[in-house]
Amino acid sequence: MSKIFFVIVFTFQSLFSFSQSEQPLIEKCLQNYLDGTSYNNPDTIRKAFYPEANLFLSHKEKPLWIVPISEYVKWFQKGEPGKFNGRLGKIISIEFYNDIAIAKAEIIMPEKKQEYMDMFLLKKIQGEWQIISKSASSKISNKLGKKILFIVSNAHFHGKSTIATGNSFAEIINAYHTFISAGYTVDFVSPEGGSIPLAYINTSDSLQKQYLYNPDFMYAVGHTLNPKNIDYKNYKAVHYIGGGSAMYDVPENEDIQRIALQVYEENNGIISSVCHGTAGIVNLKTKDGKYLVHGKKISGYPESFEKKDSEYFKQFPFLIQKTIEERGGNFKHSAQDVPHVETDGRVITGQNYQSSSGVAQKIIAFIEHNE
Repeated sequence: MSKIFFVIVFTFQSLFSFSQSEQPLIEKCLQNYLDGTSYNNPDTIRKAFYPEANLFLSHKEKPLWIVPISEYVKWFQKGEPGKFNGRLGKIISIEFYNDIAIAKAEIIMPEKKQEYMDMFLLKKIQGEWQIISKSASSKISNKLGKKILFIVSNAHFHGKSTIATGNSFAEIINAYHTFISAGYTVDFVSPEGGSIPLAYINTSDSLQKQYLYNPDFMYAVGHTLNPKNIDYKNYKAVHYIGGGSAMYDVPENEDIQRIALQVYEENNGIISSVCHGTAGIVNLKTKDGKYLVHGKKISGYPESFEKKDSEYFKQFPFLIQKTIEERGGNFKHSAQDVPHVETDGRVITGQNYQSSSGVAQKIIAFIEHNE
């Protein structure tokens, strides 16, 4: 079946054979490397590596440049300790088996328009994870270091029913690809962190197919961040993804509400949503005590497009359009399956998955115009 209209739930444990208890320990080891190299801290770098580890690097005068870790750490003694040196690091993936692991990390240097991809081999030695070798390659990049936070849901079912639901894959992909192509970085956060259910995957759509088989992307949606680990200062915008899952858990999650409003009010950033993702913004209140949607033009998926006699609809904890209008918002939409985007100040919303790329483009235009 080339087009899948039902929900596919990915568990990811079968795709990435790792132990949940080991995951944070491996991440900590890699983070020592990333933090140490970004802030000129040789001691922190040493914590990440086995003392006899080697780095296998490129060099214009030799086919393979082998650098001992003892030499590598000296490179970071030249900079001011603790001062950020322009290296933006992010863990891309980890795969684990017993006491060995492989991992990837991306290093972006926006001022130099350069991107590195580091690949690691790690081993648990005397109870501690350490990098035993690293190889790296680089290329010219348009990556800017500007970050967008996608807000997704862990809800696998509509309410308390057994009716499966998920996050709209099309909405994720259409927006994600637009941001990535423009040089932005996208992170994912969900109320519980970890894996999320995905819905409405169309394998006849070339863009969806491209990302469905992209292991780095699928790792990201299989390992979403926990709200407690999010630093709002890093993000230019939050973007609420739709799909039936968006109606549950996200709208009432206080940590996610806090992050969204901090990005909006303290970072002077953008709050955005698409389709059922607009459910996530209905409870947001600004510092003046008013609902975010009050007095604003807002789009999303209207009740008139829902199958009101269906069991899934009976599970909805509230109605998006009705709630927005009750809270002083001006709800706007077009005909079904037609793109529709509303921009009202720093609130940018879209009607459906067809609007996802348009919303992302509006966000990018706003950010670029105001910096």
